[in-house]
Amino acid sequence: MTAQTTRAREHAVVIGLEVHVQLETATKLFCGCSTDTADDAPNTHTCPVCLGLPGALPVVNEAAVEAAVKVGKAIDAGIPEETRFHRKNYYYPDLPKNFQITQYDEPICQDGSLEISVEGERRVIDIERAHLEEDPGSLKHEGGAIDRAEYTLVNYNRAGTPLMEIVTRPDFRSPSEVRAFLAKLEEVLEYLGVFDAERDGSLRVDANISLVPNEEVDADGSISGTALAAANRTEVKNISSHKGAEKALAYEVTRQRNAVQRGREVEQETRHWDEARGVTVSMRSKEAEKDYRYFAEADLPPMQVSGWKEEIPIPELPDARRERFRAEYGLGSEAASKLTSTKAVADFYEALTERFDPEFAAAWTADRLLGELNYRDMPLSAVERGDVVRLLELDDEGEITTKNAEEVVLRAMLDEGLAPDEVVEREDLGTTDDDEVAAAVAAAVADNPDAVADYHAGEDGALNYLVGQVMAATGGSADPGTVNQLLRAELDE
Repeated sequence: MTAQTTRAREHAVVIGLEVHVQLETATKLFCGCSTDTADDAPNTHTCPVCLGLPGALPVVNEAAVEAAVKVGKAIDAGIPEETRFHRKNYYYPDLPKNFQITQYDEPICQDGSLEISVEGERRVIDIERAHLEEDPGSLKHEGGAIDRAEYTLVNYNRAGTPLMEIVTRPDFRSPSEVRAFLAKLEEVLEYLGVFDAERDGSLRVDANISLVPNEEVDADGSISGTALAAANRTEVKNISSHKGAEKALAYEVTRQRNAVQRGREVEQETRHWDEARGVTVSMRSKEAEKDYRYFAEADLPPMQVSGWKEEIPIPELPDARRERFRAEYGLGSEAASKLTSTKAVADFYEALTERFDPEFAAAWTADRLLGELNYRDMPLSAVERGDVVRLLELDDEGEITTKNAEEVVLRAMLDEGLAPDEVVEREDLGTTDDDEVAAAVAAAVADNPDAVADYHAGEDGALNYLVGQVMAATGGSADPGTVNQLLRAELDE
């Protein structure tokens, strides 16, 4: 290893996040324009308020404030007695007022945390603040990426959409930790009902990353403010997914380490993540806080909502529900994790436990149903709960085999939209009666003397071969477990 490479490896990676989450409200943060704009023509969901026209006055959306309080409770943050909005002044084409209404030194949520697990190790990530702000509009770069576009179109439909910006402390030491945090945060927000991961652009990440000499890192992993200030920080923008965050930051770590190896100083700048090319591109020098010229928003009075923390309920959160599933239903860690991956899945599973044995319902939901849905990239909402209940009834009562239930009926339900009974009737999947199974077992033994001899010689695959012969003879409608038992009884006589 060269001296230059050693020098690069002697630096620790330090990452902090600013996560912009679109809150699920019917209208924008300061006006009555709809936030449901996905399929609508550009610039059709606007009004004088979100376009920043002279004389237009903002009014705070109460539902957005309630959502922020729920987030504060979920991350165990403090909610101060008084919080207020500020103006953040900067020019950008999709910011029609030339300032953004946001929160500065009096955010609605302060000093929270979120626990994550990375490779079996649990870590607590401190959250410095979470505040409300309005989203700018959106830009469409025609003819290439941001640095190569021929021209840019502006759409103000999104301008004024309520965002919550969640700012962590620089507690991350690797891109994989960032990915784990974003997945956990999204999971919590989805449980709260304040966030829709399927909505385009609903989660966007800005990451601040720097390299700090290893000797500046304390034994507990903490780094002094002086050391952080001395390390030039790069901000990476335009990250829109967990996987994208890991890829963007891994690239940026490599880029900065290469600069150190070559004896160059890492510049403090803002860079754009070009997902198509898998690179970061320099956008501009990094602004300092003073450049934004914050001042209090005169058109909005301070808010006093600290009492809402006790009044507004939040649902059972994923970690707590996971532990309850293990204790109440006797599930293993992996099954409990799969079944609490989203609130919709957890609710679906618990509804099934009211009709079926919890382990039976868990195997069907976690392994079979979710596996088939994931393979097709389909949401859980693509299947009717009543149809799943009927499918499990057919399996549980022995009217069809588990193999046929999964491989024939479930797949036809998802691929063709058929009801379970329709598939059973069409494919003639009714289970074979005991006499027919017994006859098929006797025929398999009589017709395959070599396999019988191999079985008695201790060949492991011989019994499986005979089971296959019986299943083929019965058109797959016999229960494999019953066939196995009958064959063993016949062969061991």
